[in-house]
Amino acid sequence: MIGIYLSGTGNTKHCLEKLFSFIAPDAEMIPLESKEALEKIRSNDEILLAYPTQFSNVPYMVKDFITKNKEVWKGKRVFCMTTMGAFAGDSAGCAARILKKFGAEITGGLQIKMPDSVCDSKMLKKPLEVNQRLVREADARIERVAREITAEGKYPKEGLSFFAHLVGLFGQRLWFYGKTKDYSTKLKINDDCVGCGLCAENCPMGNLTIQNGKALSNNRCAMCYRCISLCPKKAITLLGKEVYEQCRYEKFISPKEKMD
Repeated sequence: MIGIYLSGTGNTKHCLEKLFSFIAPDAEMIPLESKEALEKIRSNDEILLAYPTQFSNVPYMVKDFITKNKEVWKGKRVFCMTTMGAFAGDSAGCAARILKKFGAEITGGLQIKMPDSVCDSKMLKKPLEVNQRLVREADARIERVAREITAEGKYPKEGLSFFAHLVGLFGQRLWFYGKTKDYSTKLKINDDCVGCGLCAENCPMGNLTIQNGKALSNNRCAMCYRCISLCPKKAITLLGKEVYEQCRYEKFISPKEKMD
C-alpha cells in the first residue's frame, strides 16, 4: 500500500500519517506533485488517495492528475480519504467515480473534519481551542476507523452512496461548480510581497514565480492555500481580500503532541 496525497496546510498529510500509523506503518507517502508519484502508483496495487475537499468536490489538480494518467488506474484498489472544513457532501465519491471509469476498484471512502484552511475568510475563522478540539476528534475518529479496518477488514464507505452524491451536488457543488472546473486564476498578490520566494518554493503546481523581486501567479492555482498560509507578509489572498489567520496544522497541536 502507498499513500498519494495533496495537502495545502498540513491537514490531509496529518490524517494520512495517522491512518497509516495504525494500518500500514511502513507504507510510503508521496505528495501528488512529486515526480515519483506516477511510478509509485504503477508499481503498487493498493493506493490510499488523500486530498482536501473544495466546495464538496475533488480539487482540480487531483482530478487533472487522475484523468491525465487514466491508464495507470486499471485494476488498482483505491481508498479515497478527504479532509473538510465544514461540509464534505460526497467529496470522496467525486474522485471515486472518476477512478471507477478508469478501471479502479474503490475499497472505501473516509471524510474527516479538520480546521478550515481558508484563512482569508473571517466567517471561517475559529478560536485556537476549537481547532485543537477538531484535531483531537479527528485523530480519535481515524483510530476507530483503523481498528475496524485491521480487525474486521471493514472499510468505511463515506461519500460513495447515491444519497451522498445528491447531498454534495445540491448542498454545495452545483452552486460553486465554476470554482473547481479548472485551475483558479483568482490568486492575488499585494504590494506587501517582498519576493522571499517561499510561495514559489512550496507551490504544488509550480504556479508561482519570482520576477523583479515580486511573486507572480501564472493562473494555475490549485486553491490549496499553501502559499497563503506560509507567506510571512500575508501578501497573498484567494477567496477573500485579507488574511485573518494563517492556518497550519502544526499550530493546532500542543507542545506535548509535537514531541510525540
